[in-house]
Amino acid sequence: MSDFQRGTYNWFEAKSHTVGVSNMGRSVAGLDDAGRGPVIGPLVIAGVLFDEDRIPQLVTTGVKDSKLLDSESRSELAERIESLATKISYDETQPPEIDEVVMKGRKLQRLNFLEAKSMAKVIVDLKPQAVWVDASDVKPERFARQILNELPATLKRTVLISEHKADRKYPIVSAASIMAKVRRDAAISKLWEEYGNFGSGYVTDPMTIKFLKEWRRTHDDYPPMVRRSWKTLKEIESDRFQSRLTIEG
Repeated sequence: MSDFQRGTYNWFEAKSHTVGVSNMGRSVAGLDDAGRGPVIGPLVIAGVLFDEDRIPQLVTTGVKDSKLLDSESRSELAERIESLATKISYDETQPPEIDEVVMKGRKLQRLNFLEAKSMAKVIVDLKPQAVWVDASDVKPERFARQILNELPATLKRTVLISEHKADRKYPIVSAASIMAKVRRDAAISKLWEEYGNFGSGYVTDPMTIKFLKEWRRTHDDYPPMVRRSWKTLKEIESDRFQSRLTIEG
């Protein structure tokens, strides 16, 4: 078990990807996302705030990266996390806003930048003294800077640690990954009620691709839950165009 898991981690000796210095405290947060890659549904950021001395309890619950858990286990762990956390905060970004940034944003101000802004909103709500985030950018330091730049002056000196695979390394980030995934799954379930079961919304899901193709055959446009900036739609449109040429030819 690591010092972090025991609750004895010294935040101010951390050198890797740390930006800023705060006053010593015991208010610790972890942040992670769910739904960064799918063609359907929102991008969800979740943040969990804990008193540092509760980290060992979090570890004994069996918390781990949400991708390593099935749906039932995530739901059970989410209830336990809620009972232990001081506070949980979410920020959801819907497909139209994602499309706006992906299609019109300048270099380095697209999806990573949007996610950094979303994480900053969660940090503002939680007001931790130290926060660990799962870095989306290939350069964790740059991702940390983007988040810090979005924070108000009162939080500029928060200890902010940005690392790749933080959801697998640190239980508090694993907890955030579980809450984000459960939240997004709930959003997808609501969309199923309106549009029918289209699967997970990920481009690797045959049900999702089948839904998009069938929807497009009977509608002039895709529903608002779909990310129009994803190349998946361009491929579907290209296939439709080629099919029409074949029929007409």
